[in-house]
Amino acid sequence: MKKRLPLIITISLVCIGIVLAIVLSGRGSREATPSDTVVVTRGEIARTVFVDGNLVMPSKAYLSFGVTGTVTDVLVDEGNNVTKGQVLARLDAPSLESSLKMAELQVEIAQNQVKVARAQYEIALINVKDAAGTPSEEVFREQVNMAKASWETAQLNLEMATLNLESAELNLEKAVIVAPFDGMVADITLTEGREVSTATLATPAISLVDTSEIELRGFTDELDIAIVELNQEANILLDALPDEDVKGRVAFISPIGTVRAGVVFYDTTIALEGAVDKLRDGMSATAEVIIERRDDVLLIPNRAIRGTWENPVVKVYIDGQEEEREITLGLSDGINTEVLSGLEEGEEVVLPAPEERRPGFFM
Repeated sequence: MKKRLPLIITISLVCIGIVLAIVLSGRGSREATPSDTVVVTRGEIARTVFVDGNLVMPSKAYLSFGVTGTVTDVLVDEGNNVTKGQVLARLDAPSLESSLKMAELQVEIAQNQVKVARAQYEIALINVKDAAGTPSEEVFREQVNMAKASWETAQLNLEMATLNLESAELNLEKAVIVAPFDGMVADITLTEGREVSTATLATPAISLVDTSEIELRGFTDELDIAIVELNQEANILLDALPDEDVKGRVAFISPIGTVRAGVVFYDTTIALEGAVDKLRDGMSATAEVIIERRDDVLLIPNRAIRGTWENPVVKVYIDGQEEEREITLGLSDGINTEVLSGLEEGEEVVLPAPEERRPGFFM
């Protein structure tokens, strides 16, 4: 056993030497050939500002009757598409219909009275002309004045009757709900046979919404508001529909700020372009407003940049060697940055090791 001990120690030392040689060889290889490199590529880059908010369908109508009565007809169902002027529901209103017929009759009577009074006035004028220079002329002139007054009174009565007719028509219209625009019926609280009382007149009977028009209404931080302009393009990101490709444009920027938790925000509206069936009023959404965009430019990740923004440098891996090179930067989106000069497409740029990276600075 004692004879074998030196042999075992010798074998162990040899193994340790071999392992150390492999480790040292591996380290040298990694130093000579960096594993963390990226290739300089071409692509597009954009500077953006985010507007967080919710989708809104601005054309909504909450319709109700204007008079009391019994619901006789509900002519639509929830989800129906309707057109402007279409009758949606009716009340049983016999008294209003009677008032309308009476008002129409009063207008007809007043029109006849105007015709008669005018004829009498014209006859009186003829009589005065025929009696000119006779003792009767003065009498006929008095008749002309009376006939003229009667004609004027008849005209006033016709105007009053016409106003009463318009009022009766308006009251009867209040017993009918009509679509004010093309849209979809979103809600119905009516049933046929239900009594509409004075207390329930203010409650919406039918809710209508125009689904063809939709906006994102949100807020822009005061740090970004100066670079956001009307008509800028925007990509709409939806929490509920992450795969939908929805576009829009900036339609409104409020000049008045709102303070929230000590930060000033400005109301911003993005008008969506193109209909997407799955969009719903109230959905959470974020607009990525494109402030500036460039296509077919050289790009590298921000974490590959060393130095400062004013004096940036990168390490380029060429023929097994690292070469430090000064570059000129362009547009950045916070992840990648455009390279204006100093690099060529296809070159390999060495990424800094974790211990070299400084938080908040490029990497």
